[in-house]
Amino acid sequence: MNLHNVEFIKSAAAAQGLLHDGVPQIVFSGKSNVGKSSVINKLLNRKNIARVSSTPGKTVHINYFLIDSVAYFVDLPGYGYAKVAKTERARWAKLMEIYFSSAGHIALGVMIVDSRHQPTKDDVTMAEWFKATGCRMVVIANKIDKVKNSEKERNLETIRQTLELVEDIKIIPFSAEKGTNKELLIASIDDAVKGWNDVW
Repeated sequence: MNLHNVEFIKSAAAAQGLLHDGVPQIVFSGKSNVGKSSVINKLLNRKNIARVSSTPGKTVHINYFLIDSVAYFVDLPGYGYAKVAKTERARWAKLMEIYFSSAGHIALGVMIVDSRHQPTKDDVTMAEWFKATGCRMVVIANKIDKVKNSEKERNLETIRQTLELVEDIKIIPFSAEKGTNKELLIASIDDAVKGWNDVW
């Protein structure tokens, strides 16, 4: 899959805008300011294909990018921003409920957390949504370049325990800034797309 061949398809803000066309979806999730857009941009070698909102938590859209005509990268709206009004949080929750209730199209869930901190309650909820779909899943421990070497193993184990991840769910230490372990994430994506195609 050529990650340089990328096309923005659409933004969906409601159920009728969601795509269900049989193309496998690689779904990226993470709390606001965790660096989700930076991870996507690093994968695609683009500076701003996935744009960072100037107002975290205010944009409740699901963005679809077609990659090499074989898979979508799906950028879910960030969550957990403290200053967002209850109405905005409710809109986000409703859209996520709708998306995941018809989640047979997810080939891989890519959940991005901050490697420096224990995952939040919102992170735990997102992990539960992914696990409930039965889809493949990988956790990206972003900002690993900002963690001391002596603390990395302990932090990764905290992430695994907090999110209650079984052993076959990979946690990839990652740096969107430096590209650390980018090739491991790409391999997971390639495997997921291949697995999807073998099944369908």
